[in-house]
Amino acid sequence: MSAESAPRPDPRPEPSPEPSPDGRPARHVLVLGGTTEARRLAEALAAAPSGRVTTSLAGRVTSPVLPPGETRVGGFGGVEGLAAWIVAHDVTHVVDATHPFAERMSFHAAGAAARTGVPLLALRRPGWTPRSGDRWTFVDSLDEAADRLPALGSRAFLTTGRMGLHTFAHLTDTWFLVRSVDPPAPPVPPRLEVLLDRGPFTLDDERGLIARHRIDVLVTKDSGGSATAPKLTAAREAGIPVLVVRRPAVPAGVPETGSVEAVRDWLATSR
Repeated sequence: MSAESAPRPDPRPEPSPEPSPDGRPARHVLVLGGTTEARRLAEALAAAPSGRVTTSLAGRVTSPVLPPGETRVGGFGGVEGLAAWIVAHDVTHVVDATHPFAERMSFHAAGAAARTGVPLLALRRPGWTPRSGDRWTFVDSLDEAADRLPALGSRAFLTTGRMGLHTFAHLTDTWFLVRSVDPPAPPVPPRLEVLLDRGPFTLDDERGLIARHRIDVLVTKDSGGSATAPKLTAAREAGIPVLVVRRPAVPAGVPETGSVEAVRDWLATSR
C-alpha cells in the first residue's frame, strides 16, 4: 500500500447496515491489505459476517488476487485522504495488514486513526530467525545492503522487491537475479536477469534456482512468513551468505499482533 499511488474514484458508499441490538454502529472493518495475512483476515470475516469488510490494495500488482468482501484499489491521498475515507464510509475499525516494509502507509494509518478516533491494530507476521548454519548479515536499509553486497558475492539473488532495484543500479560488477510478479521499471542494475513468477516457492524450487544460476549471495528483507522462507533454507544448505534488511518498527502507540485469530478477538472486544 502506498500513498503515492494515485487515488481512484470510489463508488458511492454502500448503505450502512443497521446498528447492532446494543445500539452500537454496525461494524465496518477496513483492512489495509496486500499480504497473505490480510487475505486470510478478509476470508475469516466474510465467513462469519457481522458487518462489512473492505480490503484496500495499493494497485502495484497488475492482476492482484482479490480477497472476499469489498475491495478498493489505489492510494487514499495521505493521512487526510484516509481519514476522510474512514469517515465517509462509516469505518469502525482499521487493521493495518500491509507488508512489514510498507512503512509510509503504516504511519498514514496511525495518523488517520488518531484524527478519527477509530481503533487501529497492526497485523504483522513474525519475522525470520537465523538458525544454526545460517550466514546472515543484518542491515538497516537497502542502501546499506548495496554498500555491503560487493564484499559478499558477485552473483546475487535479489529478493527485496522490484520497487527498490534503483538502489542497486550503480553496482556494475555484480550480476543480479530478480524475481517479481511484474517487470521492474528502470533504473535497474545493468547486469540483470528477471524471472516473472508468483510465490509461494518450494524448497526444491529454490535449491534448483540457486544451483542453476550459480548464486553466491542472497539479499532479502525480513518479511517473515512461510511463502518465501524456503530460499533461506536453500541458502543455508548451499553455504552462501544472506544480507537481511531489518523491518521498520510499527508506529509508536499502535498495538500489534501476529495472528488473524488475535485480530478477531480484538474486533469482538474493541469499540
